[in-house]
Amino acid sequence: MNSPTPGLTKAPQSVDELELLLSEPDAAVIQTLAALDGDIVFLGVGGKMGPTMARMARRALDEAGSNRRVIGVSRFASGDLRQRLERWGIETQSCDLLDEAAVAKLPAAPLVVSMSGFKFGATQNPSYSWAMNCYAPGIICQKYRDSRIVAFSTGNVYGPVPITLVDGLPNRGSRETDPLVADGEYAMTVIGRERMYEHFSRTLNIPLVLLRLNYATELRYGVLVDIAQQIAAGQPVDVSMSRVNVIWLADANRMSLCALAHATSPPRVINLAGDEILSLRDVALQLGERMKLRVTFGGQEGTRALLNDGRDGYRLLGQPQVNAQQMIAWTADWVDRGGESLGKPTHFQTTDGKF
Repeated sequence: MNSPTPGLTKAPQSVDELELLLSEPDAAVIQTLAALDGDIVFLGVGGKMGPTMARMARRALDEAGSNRRVIGVSRFASGDLRQRLERWGIETQSCDLLDEAAVAKLPAAPLVVSMSGFKFGATQNPSYSWAMNCYAPGIICQKYRDSRIVAFSTGNVYGPVPITLVDGLPNRGSRETDPLVADGEYAMTVIGRERMYEHFSRTLNIPLVLLRLNYATELRYGVLVDIAQQIAAGQPVDVSMSRVNVIWLADANRMSLCALAHATSPPRVINLAGDEILSLRDVALQLGERMKLRVTFGGQEGTRALLNDGRDGYRLLGQPQVNAQQMIAWTADWVDRGGESLGKPTHFQTTDGKF
């Protein structure tokens, strides 16, 4: 693993500090959004990435001296997220994205980031999974047929790959040109989501980017947090999914916003993933050492894993700025201090495609 990221050695000490860090735009984001026209709508802003990405867009436009609107759309069924977004200068709209009439009344905007989808619970509620992942994209594309859209997909569409190649070299992961493999019903529905976006991009000439994301992480959520919490609780770390690549959430936010400039019809597909293939066992041992806790393991290390090769994306969207060593150090510090958790496990250990 690489040495800690230069200039980023102090762990965030509070949620406010963390959210400022996760929403800080770099020059590329500011320049990208300044060069594009119009307001920005974030659909599904209430998810794990949405709040800080929308705030990053707002901060970037403010840096550029622009008063263009940033609008966050979610059901906002509970919690104080709506109030927090509005404090950050983000307008909010409450909407069920499966309600065609409600979506039709949303504000028009030339720039759209769609993060809507349904994963955890897909096995127990498959019909809702198909509706959210396949039907909602059609509704969105009909509404925003005159917009430029970045839509989120997942690395699950590739299925697991061997962790080593036939010549013994480590596998860098699936490439954008690799065939899609539906490993379980969730992956089926996300392939369906991609096909719906592709269909409407082609037929309505909508410029669109599909982002196949593999494991964004921050200090309240993510693969590293899951492992650190297991260690802190004295639980064995499951190494069945023996390799993983993760990307710091702020990097994923920056790259996602920059992707707006690369939308095409038919859609451009971009992997969004960290540039290091991590051994779960090694990560757990490093976290345990930093937290001064004993680490135990469970499961048998598999020979296949869900891995994305993000190098083509780096050429378009820039290199990730925070490396694995920095993420591990910050996560150990945060969990060890009892920092806030979103309470949403990633279930990265899942090897049968059932979520």
